[in-house]
Amino acid sequence: MRGLRRPVGIAATAAFVLLGAAACASASPGGTPPPSFGVVTPIPPEGEVVATGTVLDTAGDVQLCLGAVAESYPPQCSGLPLEGWSWDGIEGAESSGDVTWGAYAVRGTYDGETFTSTEPPILLALFDPVRPEAPTGGKPGAGDETMLTAIQDELPGKLGDAYLASYPQDGWLWVDVVWDDGSWQDAANAAYGADTVVIRSAITEVGG
Repeated sequence: MRGLRRPVGIAATAAFVLLGAAACASASPGGTPPPSFGVVTPIPPEGEVVATGTVLDTAGDVQLCLGAVAESYPPQCSGLPLEGWSWDGIEGAESSGDVTWGAYAVRGTYDGETFTSTEPPILLALFDPVRPEAPTGGKPGAGDETMLTAIQDELPGKLGDAYLASYPQDGWLWVDVVWDDGSWQDAANAAYGADTVVIRSAITEVGG
């Protein structure tokens, strides 16, 4: 998803200047500081949520991996601790040694650290979610390649373990995170402008 790094030249310098200008321009009236990465923390959802990914069980240590999965055998990934999980009656699982895994849509609750399964999962190949409306409204973003690459390079450090992946497309940087209640989208808008970054939450509220 990430392109090759290129030496920082005049274009890249200009991009950083633009990023700084966007942050200053986004300051709230009256001197109230805008939300910023490292200050805001998304509030965990109160109700039921759903997430799709790979459930990886290593000798009883079960994780729900929402991001990249290494193409090894058995696969490897780093995810959220998954409580309340049972393989009884679950189809689509594979096993190798003490590792069992499969790709599912999992419904449950999330407290900001642990995902707790509350219902039988749906095999991911059979999951048919309602597609949300495009957050961009089909409009191109304001970022150029140099700007989006600069943002892409710095966001993993700002988001920490919540960062899953990102890619530039149509002037936008699309950023996948574990969970966002809108706080990180607000911070991205304040830092880079409202037409540059789209934050997408891998965990979504049921009915949301």
